[in-house]
Amino acid sequence: MQRQGPAPETGSGVPPQTPATDREAENREQEEARGRPGGTAAGQGEAATERGVAEQGAAAGEAAGPENGRPAPAPTETGKTAPAIPEARKPAPVTPEVEAAAPAIPETRKPATAIPEAGKSASAIPEVEAPAPAIPEARKPASATPLFKAPAPVGPQAETSAPAPVGREAQAPAPVGSASRTAPPAPRGRLAVALRSPDALNLVPLLVAAALWLWALPGIDFRDIEQFGLLDRFPLAFYAALTVLTCGFVLTLRRAGTAPLWPATYCAAMLVALKAPPAILYDTVRYAWASKHDAIISRLLHEGTVHPGRELSGGMGAYDQWPGFFSLDAALVRAFGVDAAASFINWAPVALGLLTVPVLILVYRTFSDDWRLVWTGVWIFQLANWVGQDYLSPQGFSYLLYLTVFAVVVRHFVLPGSAGALRDRGGLDPAAAAVPPPTTTRQRAIAVLILLPVIATINASHQLTPVMLCATLFALCLTRRYRNIGLLVTSGAVMLVWNLTMGRELFLETLGTLREKAGDLLGNSRPGFAGDPTGPGPELVGSANVLMVLALGGLAVAAVLLRRKLVRSALPLVLAAAAPLPMFAVNDYGGEMIFRVYLFGLPGSAFFAAAALVPAVGAASRGAVIARRATAVALPVTLVAMLAGFLPSYYGKEGMHYAPPGETALTRRAFDRAPEGALILAATGAFPDAYYRYDHYERWFFTEQEVDENLRMLKDPAGYLAGGIPADRPAYVILTRTQGEAVIGEGYLPEGGFDSLRGALKRSPLFQVVEENTYGVVLRYRPTTGG
Repeated sequence: MQRQGPAPETGSGVPPQTPATDREAENREQEEARGRPGGTAAGQGEAATERGVAEQGAAAGEAAGPENGRPAPAPTETGKTAPAIPEARKPAPVTPEVEAAAPAIPETRKPATAIPEAGKSASAIPEVEAPAPAIPEARKPASATPLFKAPAPVGPQAETSAPAPVGREAQAPAPVGSASRTAPPAPRGRLAVALRSPDALNLVPLLVAAALWLWALPGIDFRDIEQFGLLDRFPLAFYAALTVLTCGFVLTLRRAGTAPLWPATYCAAMLVALKAPPAILYDTVRYAWASKHDAIISRLLHEGTVHPGRELSGGMGAYDQWPGFFSLDAALVRAFGVDAAASFINWAPVALGLLTVPVLILVYRTFSDDWRLVWTGVWIFQLANWVGQDYLSPQGFSYLLYLTVFAVVVRHFVLPGSAGALRDRGGLDPAAAAVPPPTTTRQRAIAVLILLPVIATINASHQLTPVMLCATLFALCLTRRYRNIGLLVTSGAVMLVWNLTMGRELFLETLGTLREKAGDLLGNSRPGFAGDPTGPGPELVGSANVLMVLALGGLAVAAVLLRRKLVRSALPLVLAAAAPLPMFAVNDYGGEMIFRVYLFGLPGSAFFAAAALVPAVGAASRGAVIARRATAVALPVTLVAMLAGFLPSYYGKEGMHYAPPGETALTRRAFDRAPEGALILAATGAFPDAYYRYDHYERWFFTEQEVDENLRMLKDPAGYLAGGIPADRPAYVILTRTQGEAVIGEGYLPEGGFDSLRGALKRSPLFQVVEENTYGVVLRYRPTTGG
């Protein structure tokens, strides 16, 4: 292969030469080279131009003297020779064989501090160009190239020949072709570099937490739960795993904008770590209400239809009036090919939690461009969602749909010309996002049609969520930005139509209670239990609930007061958090209203709580610097504290949520033993399988009343119950260990009251023990033997 010299340099201030002048200079240089031995290819290559032909390349190869390694001075444009190159900066000799075989090698520009160009004084130090091996652009080193780099030998000499080092700054070139690749670093070096990478710093805590969690999982002694639930049954490794996950999540926030996958991974890992243990370990359905929903799904699968006008004991007819969620679960049972929903029911908190995360991200990203704030809001939402409505329930399902509608509204229902000053970034918080682009009336109408099936599904699945949705949409209408009257009217119309048709029975009954409940703020905000929880475990749970509410509310209020520019752009979240509050003036929702108001206000509250812990970037004031330094400590401390509050709130009453298989078997035998239409008595309905075959029996949960009435009942339990059993009605009493935990945890009975009740009934001649074991006792009412 012939070798061409580099193109003439035109950027150094020397005017380009004409073709005639070039040819005359080339001929003169070739004649001088033939008459002067020892000329190197390097020296001649700088004189050759891109139009050099094969004969010129051959002449250059013949002129290279292998016996003389010192190159001849390169001629200049005027024919004069440059000063001799110092000894320390001489390039390595190049043999004719290598020169002839080398491919075309582009020029390499050397630093300006190299050698004076031929024909110029040493005081002016321009660039020197020397031939270099052809290096692909992607593989050129980022650092400055050495002063000289001789062409690398090719062919057989590539393995044996190496250019001599030139001075202090000499560097041996890599071989041409595949041999030009630099040798990989040593294995230990690669490992050290990998361990210092940001991804490794994010991965290590995740792996450590996973190992600790897996190690702790078999050590959770859930079969011997006492008054503190699972809190004293979790091994220390379990708590350590959650703490490591929290610290690792805080580390990922440093690169949340460029690597959002890591915070997402930690959020999913924390969700699984918190809520997967019951799904993995428990051998029965967790939570009495989940067992109740399993019974409803089983009945729907058996009968294949619903009976909205049929009255059932314990208000169970309402589930036939809002069957949307249960119809979906029945379809899942058929699709999975399992016998009942109990086979997957314990995984509902994990599944619903994972489905909620992307919806929350859509909502939070609508109002903030700061990924740190977004992911911290998602993390706080998970820790603050302790109310226990994420099980397999119409509320958990419809809540997910509610958040979906809210996300679509805030992102795609902005009215034209409504943003106003919010389009000016100068008046917004540095973390605030730009207002979404406005939509036309036609686009919003199409969006309403798309949301209509979702809104209808919410109304077909749950009674309260449609009311909360309408309240939120009404609150958004208070802003000019989201004043969508059409969507609000559509949602209200769908709710009204459903309540007057399928849900008519319960709707009219609820309207009848408004005279008594409306305006009673204190009564409607009272928790579900009749009295104060008794025992150290339930008292700890109650205290943790209060502290969690205060902590979340305090952080959110602080952010609203301190970051008013963020409130301007994220005002819809403030309104959505406040929208459920008027529900306290309407109804108590069976003692659940306080928890539902908290749940529907949680997305906005979690966002602003995160805003209080994640300061805005870019602010250079002294106060902003102090705030960033303070939150660097406050953020991990607060997240760990909220984790400490979540655990007792969620697992502190696990004694009433888990029933061993022996207890559920005892309950089912009692129902199967009782004739159809019999009256089944129990202290409370908060025990698994309490609604087993619920359409075949009447039920009376006799402690679910005011505490004063229960205290009167404890004076003569047998006589009190006998007085409430209709004549000629077979009756059975089921008392289980789970019921004992529930009546104490909910405050229905004082401490020791359940044991007193059980002993009195066993001693009474009015009741006969049918079956008794360590899990409970079943008694039959005998009206003929007593007064």
